[in-house]
Amino acid sequence: MAVGKSAIGQQLAQQVGARFIDTDAVIVAGHGSIADIFAGRGEHAFREIEARTVADAVEEAEGTPTIISLGGGAVLDSGTQQLISRCTVVYLECDADTVADRIARNSGRPLLAGDAMGRWTAMFATRRPVYERLADITLDVRHGSIPELGGRLEAALRNHAAAKQEVEK
Repeated sequence: MAVGKSAIGQQLAQQVGARFIDTDAVIVAGHGSIADIFAGRGEHAFREIEARTVADAVEEAEGTPTIISLGGGAVLDSGTQQLISRCTVVYLECDADTVADRIARNSGRPLLAGDAMGRWTAMFATRRPVYERLADITLDVRHGSIPELGGRLEAALRNHAAAKQEVEK
């Protein structure tokens, strides 16, 4: 959460000529704001919508170069974990100091109501092992502009694809 998934994903998609799907944006377009979903229907309902949205995005991307940005909690769903294991998964690694300012500027994060940084730290401690386990590529996003990070990610993806081809030979 707040590590730049959408901005870096859009940048990468533009660089490589791929389609970009932001699952949070798809959810908002189809169901209203995430904060309103949480307030009106609860986190469980949101997670069900999110899992269906991710599944639809992965299906839609089949055979087409596509960058899909997932919400930070999407990977907690076991079905989503299985689904994205067929994809190249990138973990954008960040720390609390780096995201603190971003979180302070965005009050639309329902899971961070109240003690935002305390909640972020607790969620990250729970989610980090999942991110690390699922990731094919880890990109440190603490330093660099969005174009620089997009370039580093593009290079990492090329290296990953080349290594994967070598293993398959």
